[in-house]
Amino acid sequence: MHSISGDGASTFGQEPERSYYIDWIRILGMVTIFFYHCGRFFDLEDWHVKNNVLSPGITIILEILIVWMMPLFFIVSSMSSYHSLTRRSPKQYLHERFKRLIIPLVFGTLFVIVPVQVYIERVTHGQFTGSFIDFYPHYFDGLYAFGGNFAWMGLHLWYLEFLFIFSLLTLPLFVAARKQRSSNIASHVLSFFTKPGAIFLLAVPVILMEIFVGQYRDSIGIQSFGGWSLLTYLVFFMTGYFLSLDPGLKGTVQEHRVSALLIAAGITLLGIVSYFYGMESVDSYGDILTAIASWCWLLAIFGFGSKYLSFSNPVLKYANEAVLPFYVLHQAVIVIFGFWIAQWDLGVLAKFLLIISFSFVTIMILYEYLVKRVKLLRFLFGMK
Repeated sequence: MHSISGDGASTFGQEPERSYYIDWIRILGMVTIFFYHCGRFFDLEDWHVKNNVLSPGITIILEILIVWMMPLFFIVSSMSSYHSLTRRSPKQYLHERFKRLIIPLVFGTLFVIVPVQVYIERVTHGQFTGSFIDFYPHYFDGLYAFGGNFAWMGLHLWYLEFLFIFSLLTLPLFVAARKQRSSNIASHVLSFFTKPGAIFLLAVPVILMEIFVGQYRDSIGIQSFGGWSLLTYLVFFMTGYFLSLDPGLKGTVQEHRVSALLIAAGITLLGIVSYFYGMESVDSYGDILTAIASWCWLLAIFGFGSKYLSFSNPVLKYANEAVLPFYVLHQAVIVIFGFWIAQWDLGVLAKFLLIISFSFVTIMILYEYLVKRVKLLRFLFGMK
């Protein structure tokens, strides 16, 4: 299973055989991201374009989703790295990562997909007047988030950028880990986490990183990218690779799926109650509780996924190829439709359903009749 950017299936085990449930998790995760960004049009936080009526309820739902949504993709991505390194040299691995990640990142950042979002943000925030054609030369004036317009991080494509960086940074460690996984020390460490309850201890590195970066929320601990710091995503990325080293860990995760779900749901419910009633005792441990909840949601997702989603069908095969182009396109299409319907005299639910429907159909038409069929576009969107 490759991540959004990948081309195959990995497994918790040592053999690069296909694990269909990982493919389903990736696709369902992409659907979640799609609904999340549709919801950003209505939540209480600032965004590229906002509806004329905002929704506290949608805000709470989105806050729950960010607890596990992007950590899920970094774990799936590192499982992809394990699979890729079983059949590629390190040089081939980096070449494949570059084609799958950097090409669509650069294309999306320079041409229409990202620039149109910055344009709509500037127009809706009263910072520019005129057409997109008038704006495009100004897109390269300064850096986005630093007073300028050029979105050096690709806006929603930041995941591709940092996934490539993580792939570079961790390559020596990942290669060494594969070679040493049968050593006595590695075998003992891996077997320890197959013991009852031990799998929950993999939340500890996430907790420790969150405590560390929590002291630097204006710099290395900034949470502007999907609700977590980039260093915490690196921990999730490395943890996913660790899970891939021992086939016994797949069964362990599956065995703990119910208890993980109950813990995750309990902490989430506690967070919702704290949101409404301002429980300072809960808020003071917010980063720690969020880290535990995130890991438990992830264990539950992979545990239930491996139990019930280990099958293939034509939908899975089609969606696996479409998922990266869908990711690259989706937010720009949502922002454009949001800009169009923002001032319509309709309720939040009606607009939510409209933006979901309009955006999904448009993305799939663009994919099916342009991206999928034009060789140059296939290359630019990271497809084979």
